[in-house]
Amino acid sequence: MFALVDCNNFYVSCERVFNPKLQGQPVVVLSNNDGCVIARSPEAKALGIPMGIPFFKVKDLVTQHQIQVFSSNYALYGDMSQRVMQTLATLCPELEVYSIDEAFLDFSGFQAQPLQQGQLIRQTVGQWTGIPVSIGIAATKVLAKVANKLAKQNGGVFVLSPSKVPEVLATLPVEDVWGISGRWGQRLRALKINTAAELQSANLALIRQQFNVVLERIVRELRGESCLPLESIVNPQQSLVVSRSFGQPITTLPELKQAVATYVSRAAEKLRSRQLTTSYLTVFVRTNRFQENYEAPSASQGLLTPTSHTGKLLEVALRCTESIYQPGRVYKKAGVLLQGLGSTQLVQQSLFEETGDGKGEVLMATIDRINRKFGRQSLKYGAVGTTQAWVMRSERRTPQYTTRWQDLPLVLARS
Repeated sequence: MFALVDCNNFYVSCERVFNPKLQGQPVVVLSNNDGCVIARSPEAKALGIPMGIPFFKVKDLVTQHQIQVFSSNYALYGDMSQRVMQTLATLCPELEVYSIDEAFLDFSGFQAQPLQQGQLIRQTVGQWTGIPVSIGIAATKVLAKVANKLAKQNGGVFVLSPSKVPEVLATLPVEDVWGISGRWGQRLRALKINTAAELQSANLALIRQQFNVVLERIVRELRGESCLPLESIVNPQQSLVVSRSFGQPITTLPELKQAVATYVSRAAEKLRSRQLTTSYLTVFVRTNRFQENYEAPSASQGLLTPTSHTGKLLEVALRCTESIYQPGRVYKKAGVLLQGLGSTQLVQQSLFEETGDGKGEVLMATIDRINRKFGRQSLKYGAVGTTQAWVMRSERRTPQYTTRWQDLPLVLARS
């Protein structure tokens, strides 16, 4: 038995934790550079604001209905996600973190009272973190996904028992089944398979022949046969990318190098936090894709010795940036892609480079420790610059309440 825990309107809920006045009000959260709507409260959905719509298209609606608008605050959302997952782990140690706001739990030990345990988990997560969650419980992960949809309409927790499955699947469009893409949905409908119930009863040999073993497993899961166990061990990460659109276009090489240096510094920090190194670095830049002569050049270089040292990565990245920069171009976006990732414990030294005395690792650890204590970029390389006019727009971003000392919320006692 599995339970799928899904944080309700997660980004909006994070904002509401630290601003209770937002409860009951229409709220939206915007993407990088305040471009598109990426999260909506139920009240905003009821006003007809679709997911992913460019913000400028709904500005009149925002003004008319006094919708509260926030820039994305990923530092806050990431930390709140970690708190939710840590809370879940104390209540059900066997879990798979599926995304920033979802986790599968192994509920095989709670088969006697799954509803009561689900309600306890929902209450505890809400009390400890302030984040409301919905919990769907069923015999398989695919059915737990179905149950989670129903949980949002039935008090927050729903147990999809075997006796209820036929009735529920009969009204569920086949495209709404977890794992069914739009293209697969079209192909299934061409085979007169329109609902989850019809997919559940489909001929397995036909499904394997027309599609593949992945869809066959989904069919088996709909039948109550567990084919997708918890993935408690995360697959090794193969690549890491840090990329942002600029708040205002960049035309000069010094500004472009500043931006790339900033992204490299962040990428290196992520590598070290995950005890990883990289052996291949790519820098890419983009002009405005909506204007003529769109360009997207990139440059790559392999590293003789895998590393997570910011200084060494900066040296390579800035050379790559110089090689692709073209005077007269107006750049809208840049990014850094790190590939060939591996564990810091398994670094193969090169015959053509000095091994070093370990001082670089000590330096990086010291910088990371200081930045964790006093805030990101308290210590930084000069290449990132001191004034960054190109930084993406986030005019409506709230404080990073849980990750920066200066942003800690204040509680004032009444006299």
